[in-house]
Amino acid sequence: MIRSFLRQAFAMLAMALVVASVSAVEIEALPDFTRLVEHQGAAVVNISTTQAHAERTRAPFSLPELDESDPMFDFFRRFVPRLPEPPGPDPDPDNQSLGSGFIVSADGYILTNAHVVEGAEEILVRLADKREFSAEVVGADARSDVALIRIEAGGLPHVVLGDPDALKVGEWVLAIGSPFGFEQSVTAGIVSAKGRSLPDENFVPFIQTDVAINPGNSGGPLFNLRGEVVGINSQIYSRTGGFMGLSFAIPIDVAMDVQQQLRTHGRVQRGRIGVSIQEVTRDLADGFGLPRTAGALVSMVEAGGPAAHGGIEQGDVILRFNGRSVENSADLPRIVAAARPGATVDVDVFRDGKLQVLKLAVGEWQDPENAASAGSRPHMASAPNRLGLVLVAPTLAQRRERGIEQGLVVLRAQGVAARAEIAPGDLVLGMVVDGRRQRLGTVAEFNRIADTLEPGQPITLLVRRGDASSYVSLRAAR
Repeated sequence: MIRSFLRQAFAMLAMALVVASVSAVEIEALPDFTRLVEHQGAAVVNISTTQAHAERTRAPFSLPELDESDPMFDFFRRFVPRLPEPPGPDPDPDNQSLGSGFIVSADGYILTNAHVVEGAEEILVRLADKREFSAEVVGADARSDVALIRIEAGGLPHVVLGDPDALKVGEWVLAIGSPFGFEQSVTAGIVSAKGRSLPDENFVPFIQTDVAINPGNSGGPLFNLRGEVVGINSQIYSRTGGFMGLSFAIPIDVAMDVQQQLRTHGRVQRGRIGVSIQEVTRDLADGFGLPRTAGALVSMVEAGGPAAHGGIEQGDVILRFNGRSVENSADLPRIVAAARPGATVDVDVFRDGKLQVLKLAVGEWQDPENAASAGSRPHMASAPNRLGLVLVAPTLAQRRERGIEQGLVVLRAQGVAARAEIAPGDLVLGMVVDGRRQRLGTVAEFNRIADTLEPGQPITLLVRRGDASSYVSLRAAR
């Protein structure tokens, strides 16, 4: 009896020890942010701005042209929240907005988002110790959404900068800011993805996190567990205006390059080469004979631009630029933009089954102008080929209108061509078969090549719609 009791007692004790040890492991596995906040929180500031009354119509949370049920309502809205207005008439004609920032040097330089200080007549910076200073804008860059401001103070606490490239997906990160005006609020989460491309944001490889970010966090720092700033919290994906688990931060190395140029030149210079590009799909890689799916496919080269002078041609696949690998098409705009205008760089391209190294002088990027022209419809038809295309030769007037010397006009698209989204009115300007570009001659010559393709054999066409050209990969019907 006693032995049985002792055995049960020992079993219960052993189980308790196991549970305790497991609990200890679980507790130790969770990060402790307390020291990080204690050491780095003092470098995080609250920013409030005063703008003219006329600017009130520019409130980012007012989208009168969109219904609130529209999926694009609140899509990637900037964090320029308005302070709550008192009931009754507005006693102050000025409009206030709120954001965050962080001190990057002891002599008063502060990084924040450009949209936080956009249009501001007055900027007030409140430190963690409650001291307040008026700030001036040293410079702001709307394309990267980075702004550098300065206050007249010295001996200030400042952040330590980290390496965003060393971040790993799944790693813990922490944000400190002023959501809805609640200063020194701390939220934590993990890195969800790296190198994200967002609509109309070609120059920033965003860090995606699930850190709770709300209006007022904008411009605040994103820390790793070592207490180093790895990003600036900039955007959220939201259909409500509040946090939905998708937050985006500007990598700190991008921001620091911008602020250095703002200090030195007062503006940001970015490189350009004058090409239109598209993603290399598996089918396109097969069509061009690429050993793997990588690079940026050149669909158009600007006449007289840097790329044209450097020898880049339509159909080239850019694999490296200035010593940096181009794994995806979205990589190229960022890499080119980082190159200094006037610099001569090496460009590795894949052309006609071979790797070539070209040299070109980088130009300077400017906001592109939007232009479009409508094409004429052909009036004469031919029989459909194995790709489902009914093609005709363009008239002299169509050649002049579209500015082309050669090409075939799509009268009708069906079957394989229709599934590839080729449409009537498109221009076929070139073709690639077995990794080699073929001369585009008459309709009869094109149909002869199409009809000799083996079932399932890939063919790549250069198609222009309006002013935009892109490569389209098809496979011959079986």
